[in-house]
Amino acid sequence: MEGKLDSIKVRFEEIERQLSDPDTIADQKMFRELNKEHSQLSPVVTRYTEYLNLTKSLKDSKELLETEKDTEMKEMLQEEIAALQQKIDDLNEKLIIMLLPKDPNSGKDVIMEIRAGTGGDEAALFATDLFRMYTRYAEVKGWKVELLEANTNELGGYKEVSFSIKSPEVYDHLKFESGVHRVQRVPETEASGRIHTSAVTVAVLPEAEEDEIDIDPNDIRTDVYRSSGHGGQSVNTTDSAVRITHIPTGMVVTCQDEKSQIKNKAKALRVLKARLLEKITDERMAKESEMRKSQVGSGDRSERIRTYNYPQSRMTDHRIGLTLYSLDKVMEGEINDIIEALKKAEIDALLKTIK
Repeated sequence: MEGKLDSIKVRFEEIERQLSDPDTIADQKMFRELNKEHSQLSPVVTRYTEYLNLTKSLKDSKELLETEKDTEMKEMLQEEIAALQQKIDDLNEKLIIMLLPKDPNSGKDVIMEIRAGTGGDEAALFATDLFRMYTRYAEVKGWKVELLEANTNELGGYKEVSFSIKSPEVYDHLKFESGVHRVQRVPETEASGRIHTSAVTVAVLPEAEEDEIDIDPNDIRTDVYRSSGHGGQSVNTTDSAVRITHIPTGMVVTCQDEKSQIKNKAKALRVLKARLLEKITDERMAKESEMRKSQVGSGDRSERIRTYNYPQSRMTDHRIGLTLYSLDKVMEGEINDIIEALKKAEIDALLKTIK
């Protein structure tokens, strides 16, 4: 492990030299890539430097112990050695985790898409609840949320909603949310008080970085039309809504949230690039079957990942067998315990692949 960490340290120092080179600064693409790599390696190098300092202190203390004659001083040295060894062991575990294979999308912003599934109006209302849950979570984290597109029903529930969240941390935290979210509760629209089961699909798409996805203008068809609100009522009198069709894949993206046609087109292209990146990633992951097996359900939208049971105030994540009886807090955005448990499960699964 130390050999690999030494190589990382050398690479880190080389990047620092390159980042101060005027030629690198002039090449913005190279500068961005190196800066990203620098930020990824920095925590590892910091921990490794601490590890090296502790091992040197341990070596010095052991040498002193061999020559020390005073009984009281020997006891103090033995306590110091034990404490240093514990710190080194703890750091060693953290470094092993830091050296695990990184998700290629780590550090990216995300576009989240929430769609009502089985359950009609009730599913749309729950989609709204999930949208609120994620935006509240993002607010607490200090992440920037931007609404991209929303399609509501007459009750104000989202039949589908897409939004972006910007932060270097967001993908690593929310990538596990892709899948089917099932809700069990008495719908507001149900007069007889029976518990219904509805489902909502969530997709977490890493945003494509500049130059990562190149779309040939000849491969897309752009249609413009008039934006509309609830019940088809006109929102404005200009053709500002945009529908983009990617001809090779048949993907269709619409956006009418902005009053400007140019802004709507820009947003739609962001979503299209994210979906194309997801398609490429899925194809790559299908080939890397072993990596797919080690994942904790962080991509398959058809997988039922979670159940929200309102009568029992229970949330169950089926992938890791986690059950919490604090649904009210979960729906207010307090999902950090769930996220951390999923991250730990992913690390444990990855550790098994290298043991």
